[in-house]
Amino acid sequence: MKKIIKYIAAFFLAFLPLGKAQAVCPVCTVAVGAGVGLTRYLGIEDTIAGVWIGGMVVSLALWTKNWMAGKNKKFRYQSLILIIIYFLLVIVPLYYTGIMGHPFNRICGMDKILFGSFFGIFGFIIGNAVNLYIKEKNGGRAYFPFQKVVMAIAPLVILSVIFYIISKC
Repeated sequence: MKKIIKYIAAFFLAFLPLGKAQAVCPVCTVAVGAGVGLTRYLGIEDTIAGVWIGGMVVSLALWTKNWMAGKNKKFRYQSLILIIIYFLLVIVPLYYTGIMGHPFNRICGMDKILFGSFFGIFGFIIGNAVNLYIKEKNGGRAYFPFQKVVMAIAPLVILSVIFYIISKC
C-alpha cells in the first residue's frame, strides 16, 4: 500500500505548476529521481544505480543553487559545496542502512554505488555544460524542445548502458 501511495504522489507531483525555467529544471530532477527508484526496484546493477544517484545529487544541488540565487544568497564555491552536502545526505544513509559497504560489492576497490555516483556526477555536469554551450552558440535558444532535459539525462543513459555491458562481460 505504501508503494502505491508513493507512486500516486510522484505522479501528481510531476504535474505541479512550475515557475520559470532554471539551469536544472524540476523535470530533470524528477527524471533522475525516477531513474534511481527504477534501478533499485528492478534490481539493476548497483553501478548503474550509482550513476543515477550521482546525477540526482548534481540536479538537486544546481536546483538549490538557483533557488538560493533567487533569494540573493550566493557564496564562494556554492555549487561544489551543495554537491558535497547532497552527496553526503544520500551516501551516508545508504552506508548506514547496509545498502552500501558490502566487501563483495566492489569495483576497482570502491563500492559500486559510490563508483557509479562519481561517474553520474561528472556525466550530469558535462551534459549540463554541453547544453549551455549549445544554447550559447544558438543565441541563447534551444535547438529542440526539452533540449535541457535530453542533454542532462543523455550522459546518464550512456553511462548506464556502458556499465550494463561491462557487468554482463
